[in-house]
Amino acid sequence: MAEHFFAGYRCSFCGAEYGPEEELYNCPRHGGNLDILLDTDRIRRTIRPEDIRSSQERSLWRYLPLLPVPSPGGLETPLWAAGGTPTYFLPALASQLGLQHFWVKDESRNPTGSFKDRASAIVIARARQIETDIIITASSGNAGAALAGMAAAAGQPTIILVPKSAPPAKIAQLQVFGAKVILVNGSYDTAFDLSLRGTLKFGWYSRNTGFNPFTAEGKKTAAFEIWEWWQKMTARHPSLQGRDLSIFVSVGDGNIISGIHKGFRDLVALGWLEKIPRLFGVQAEGAAAIVRAFEAGNEQIPRVRARTIADSISVGLPRDGIRALRAATQTGGAYLAVSDHEILQAIPQLGRVGVFAEPAGAAAYAGLVKAVANGILGPEDPVLVINTGNGLKDVQAAQKATGQPPVIEPSLRALKTALGM
Repeated sequence: MAEHFFAGYRCSFCGAEYGPEEELYNCPRHGGNLDILLDTDRIRRTIRPEDIRSSQERSLWRYLPLLPVPSPGGLETPLWAAGGTPTYFLPALASQLGLQHFWVKDESRNPTGSFKDRASAIVIARARQIETDIIITASSGNAGAALAGMAAAAGQPTIILVPKSAPPAKIAQLQVFGAKVILVNGSYDTAFDLSLRGTLKFGWYSRNTGFNPFTAEGKKTAAFEIWEWWQKMTARHPSLQGRDLSIFVSVGDGNIISGIHKGFRDLVALGWLEKIPRLFGVQAEGAAAIVRAFEAGNEQIPRVRARTIADSISVGLPRDGIRALRAATQTGGAYLAVSDHEILQAIPQLGRVGVFAEPAGAAAYAGLVKAVANGILGPEDPVLVINTGNGLKDVQAAQKATGQPPVIEPSLRALKTALGM
């Protein structure tokens, strides 16, 4: 049923629209990023919010009527494990920040350990629908792992181009899933450009974020989950009613925050949501192209030389930069840049309340710390931080953040000394 609600594409820049029978990556006239259009009138006539809320499906496929792809099949495989991630209330960190209402949505609980599983599940469904042979993507690690894992579940051949500087744990994950992994002597942007050349030359299907419009459709499912969760929270706690939720998201190529924005916009178009939460994008200072545009007050996204410990957001030219910028400017949010030092500080701060985040995920929390320090948020503002990836993705960064434990001789005396007793 859900595939019938796919109504086509609209260029996010020039507004040109194209039919669902076309297979497009970007606008043929303008080259801009494409938004997927749904037949919202028909959805309103056939689907009610109660139908979603009463679903027993816990994964992102509970939102199948709001997605532009058919069911991918493969029940009881990792394809049906993406999404449905937990949200934690963290009173200890809330107290440290001086906030009354603070939660973390932990995307590290996805099958391959990152938010990117959402996009890959949808892309696999689309690839099966159009009967593609090979899927290719460029990745600093997480998007590739997500594609490799979901593709393995579907028996779908994949090619993944990865900067040779990617963390070894991420490269190993790709290979374990059976993808054809090729390390590129260059940055993520270099690998991205090469993957596009391969797509055009050999007719492979590209999963690249900020290029394939179906990736944002996977990422928007997080907005649907937040919508359902926030309805329950405000019903349970009347003091939250009427307050604007602020959501902090780390940003690299921009597709996660633009996808979340798209999800909320879809809900508004259906009449199921009155107001979109405030979206705050957080970038590393060494890869802050969108921050620069936000501070300049325009939509000219500059190319920067990306250098940051947070490899998942180490992007010199964000391919979904303008939509990512609009996600903040159109919702009353903002963009912030955090240093690698602030990111490393955030890793153990989250860890000490039970959330193990990789550097990119910790960056979102570091952005919240800065926003509170700068007076952007007040004590009564409810805040949700999204941890986009598992800390085991980059153990070296975690070790750098925490230091090495002491090594002692096997004696009680040495143990007491080490413990300061």
